[in-house]
Amino acid sequence: MLKLHPGGRLRAIRKHVGISTRQVEQYSRQIANTEGNAKFYISNAWLSQIEATGSVPSVQKLFSLSVIYRINFVELLSLFGIDLERIGLHQLEIRLPKTHIARLEVYNKDGTAAFPVRFHKEFSLEKTTLLSRIVKIWGEVPISVIRHLDIRHSEYGYVGLRDHTMDPLVPPGSFVQIDNQVRDLLSPCSWRTELDRPIYFVRTPSGYVCSWCELKRNQLTLVPHPLSRSRLRHFAYGREAAIIGRVIGIAMRIVHPEKRASDVSVRSPKPS
Repeated sequence: MLKLHPGGRLRAIRKHVGISTRQVEQYSRQIANTEGNAKFYISNAWLSQIEATGSVPSVQKLFSLSVIYRINFVELLSLFGIDLERIGLHQLEIRLPKTHIARLEVYNKDGTAAFPVRFHKEFSLEKTTLLSRIVKIWGEVPISVIRHLDIRHSEYGYVGLRDHTMDPLVPPGSFVQIDNQVRDLLSPCSWRTELDRPIYFVRTPSGYVCSWCELKRNQLTLVPHPLSRSRLRHFAYGREAAIIGRVIGIAMRIVHPEKRASDVSVRSPKPS
């Protein structure tokens, strides 16, 4: 069976809905009038050409087709090879130099995602192992369910490659989980070591920073890790800088890519 090109699949969707190309023209004219933009209008001739050739419509015409065909806009884009769910993948691969908020967007709330739904009975939280060895069954779980897990209630930040403020405790290139419900600074008596000292994600005039913080009167001081060789930075609290929330989780690389080459020169001892 031949696979239909995007235009042919559009035709199949239209016929499934049970309307003609002239009816699409009529409905799209109504949308264009409501939006006050003629680009939402789809003529009978234009639609017939798209269905025959599979050319990519404009965003406005895709919008109208999504409305008329009662089809998810994200799904409609996927007919033309545009998968919005891959935006997050590319954002992870393109590592920006400045620290910024990393948002987890779900574009198709009605879709599903592969998720571990059953683990081997020998699995133990105390043991280090491969995920592939502890997951017994990967199932298709609705994304709407995953969104209600606790991880969806947090914000996530990425520590830029040029941000050495908390290095080596939070090295550049790390991802951090942020509790945006905790924005008040804890007093120094509430922590004993640097591991207990709260780290905050802060918005400053020049961008975001992941740092220890001190507040005296209305001056917020960003305190770097002493080994980072970064300097103290002072801002007017509330006017120049704002605390996004407290960092409650860190995901980081423990071997930097540039060090991998040197690891190759270390040979394993030959078996005797």
